[in-house]
Amino acid sequence: MIRKIVTDVMFLKGKSTDASKEDLFIAKDLQDTLAANKDRCVGMAANMIGYKKKMIIVSFGFMDMVMINPKIIEKKEPFDTEEGCLSLQGTRKTKRYKKIKLQYQDTLFKIHTQEYSGYIAQIIQHECDHLEGIII
Repeated sequence: MIRKIVTDVMFLKGKSTDASKEDLFIAKDLQDTLAANKDRCVGMAANMIGYKKKMIIVSFGFMDMVMINPKIIEKKEPFDTEEGCLSLQGTRKTKRYKKIKLQYQDTLFKIHTQEYSGYIAQIIQHECDHLEGIII
């Protein structure tokens, strides 16, 4: 189901809790809501659509991937950048890393550890910040 994008900063500043199999319906809502906002959005965290659960979706261009309970376990090559957010007005300066190693679960709750770089790594970092209540 397409959900309304949350813009309440106080809600967005709250930390998310681990997602479980009972929360899998959120994955479908993330997929639907990202698809509806594809022209202006490349990733989304569950709290952006009203769920304080650790779940994100990232667009790889050719496919969208839901990641459950993502955790960045390694960061390399910091750089300064400016980002926008569907939940907030304008852009903000932030520090990101060119390369990250991420541990997450897929929708079958299988654990994966994967390295990402470049723009995809930046999107993942932005969405993981959301899960921690970090507003850029």
